[in-house]
Amino acid sequence: MAEKYNPFDNVLAAVDNAASILGYKEKEYAALKHPERELKVSIPMVMDDGNVRVFDAYRVQHSTSRGPAKGGIRFHQNVNQDEVKALAAWMSFKCAVVNVPYGGGKGGVVVQPNELSEHELHELTRKYTTAIAPIIGPEEDIPAPDVGTTPQIMAWFMDTYSSLQGHSVLNCVTGKPIGLGGILGRGDATGRGVMITVKNILNKMNKPLQGAKVAIQGMGNVGSATARFLSAEGMKVVAVSDVSCGLYKADGLNIPAILEYLSKDRKNLLKDYTEEGAKIIDNGELLETEVDVLIPAAMENMINEDNADRIKAPVIVEAANGPVTKEADEILEKMGITVVPDILANAGGVVVSYFEWVQNTQAFCWTEDQVIYQLKSMMDDAFESVWSIAKDNNVTLRTGAYLIAVKRVVEAQNGRGLYV
Repeated sequence: MAEKYNPFDNVLAAVDNAASILGYKEKEYAALKHPERELKVSIPMVMDDGNVRVFDAYRVQHSTSRGPAKGGIRFHQNVNQDEVKALAAWMSFKCAVVNVPYGGGKGGVVVQPNELSEHELHELTRKYTTAIAPIIGPEEDIPAPDVGTTPQIMAWFMDTYSSLQGHSVLNCVTGKPIGLGGILGRGDATGRGVMITVKNILNKMNKPLQGAKVAIQGMGNVGSATARFLSAEGMKVVAVSDVSCGLYKADGLNIPAILEYLSKDRKNLLKDYTEEGAKIIDNGELLETEVDVLIPAAMENMINEDNADRIKAPVIVEAANGPVTKEADEILEKMGITVVPDILANAGGVVVSYFEWVQNTQAFCWTEDQVIYQLKSMMDDAFESVWSIAKDNNVTLRTGAYLIAVKRVVEAQNGRGLYV
């Protein structure tokens, strides 16, 4: 269903729209429509059974005008170059919206990680790190976890890069285990940021938090943390899903029990979880559930022109990157549905990644309370800025976020001047 949508087209449409409202001429922002660098590599590997497989992999740097490229590494079977380009661009604008001094980058390997043994995953990570090592580094491009990758994978990444340099380079990657330069609160940071955003938008819309019904598509790191935080805040998480199925329970699912089950084994799926009163639904049904807040936290293009007119939630908060296509955006706007865009809503991860990088660079540790306080402060400030500019210009929150982001990136780029 979603494969026919090119996520990079969504980026270009959003940039063009914002640039038009800002009054920019094409020459002032043309560079933003093209990544600075795209690297594709092939990774041959001897598998545990003795056969050789070759994995396609990518690293894209969209913009470094505001600082080193920053963005995760995705291990997923549907990774492709256009997706990675879009994700890298979204990172440029996400960093600009929350005003951290980074540009945007992204990487990916075409692989189903749950089909690999621990040894194979280890080897693949080290080979991928070595392949992209010439273009990354703590002042050039700083990777992080994304779909299908973990703190352990980041530890292997850091160790491989450090071995190539001949000394430890903790700040070459973020999202590491605490004992290897990671920062307290990083694992929950994106989900916590989504929770902060949900509270902010409901407050602006004068809607109660307590008892509000939520549906969350995707129970990976972001979706799981979001579910836990919102449940703890008194909201009813009535539907969740993963790749296997969705679950629905009208009076609210037992989120702590679901999270405990999923955390026991990375191969555990919701289809094998049982809870009295919960019924199995599919991902399409979840998106169309009658709830107060819908949170797509899975992959790109999940809400598109084929299903947008069936969305019943009055508020969508994008925990995933690019879950709503540009065609769906237009439909949702006509329906009066408020969409809080990804480059604002899920920016908590890059904010705390920035804190980790600063911590590693300064060799100074922050407490978890300090991390949470600073994260909330930056997310609240960014939300207020986006809300205000959207209202002042009578545009959607997505357009408001891009007005801020594009302006900041263009000003940095033009301030530096084109190299000739």
